[in-house]
Amino acid sequence: MVEERLSFFAALFKVHENPDLGMWLLYITIVLLSILVFKLGFAKKLPLGKSVVIYSFLILGCTLLTFLGVFLPVAEGLVVAALILIIYKIRLHQEKKQQASAE
Repeated sequence: MVEERLSFFAALFKVHENPDLGMWLLYITIVLLSILVFKLGFAKKLPLGKSVVIYSFLILGCTLLTFLGVFLPVAEGLVVAALILIIYKIRLHQEKKQQASAE
């Protein structure tokens, strides 16, 4: 059965019952998680034009990831990546605060 092979987010958004709404919700989820992971791990301060180009390609690439994300854990992987990067940023901030107070 198709329902058994769906990824968590695809099953959560009921892609098999309502494909139009489910795929849009999966797409929006993947786009938002991709933007979050990009901002946490890779983004640098760029001029507006370059940022528009980068985010346009990121959103375009998420279209392919959405189709893959129906049966593969794409969104779930992005959640794990975001959590790891959030923990890294928190630890980095704490370490910088400790170094500043030690000086």
